[in-house]
Amino acid sequence: MTVTVKKSKYDLEERTALFGEGIIKLCGVVKVTIISKPLLNQLIRSATSIGANYMEANGASSKKDFTNKIFICKKETQETKHWLRMLSSAVPEQAEEFKNFWNEAHELNLIFQKIAATSRGSN
Repeated sequence: MTVTVKKSKYDLEERTALFGEGIIKLCGVVKVTIISKPLLNQLIRSATSIGANYMEANGASSKKDFTNKIFICKKETQETKHWLRMLSSAVPEQAEEFKNFWNEAHELNLIFQKIAATSRGSN
């Protein structure tokens, strides 16, 4: 089964939700082994956390709170990239799918980095 990353370029809330959903679907078809199980759990946690933290950022009570939540999004995105890399190694038959999600995570990381820098600079 091939899972593709759909993205809405300008709706970051939707884009992060689709990313999390795509990760969940991909993880659902990966063969669970003693090695892949903890990696899958970690990936699902970090990947779905990105969208949740972005939702929290949008509801932030202050600019400082917003910036903090965006930094958390950035950190979770970086962690997600790590778990995708580990899974590419542990489950080489699905490495291409993990790489596609890694590319999307990288784009999201760059977006959050820019938002954080812009937000910090305007304080």
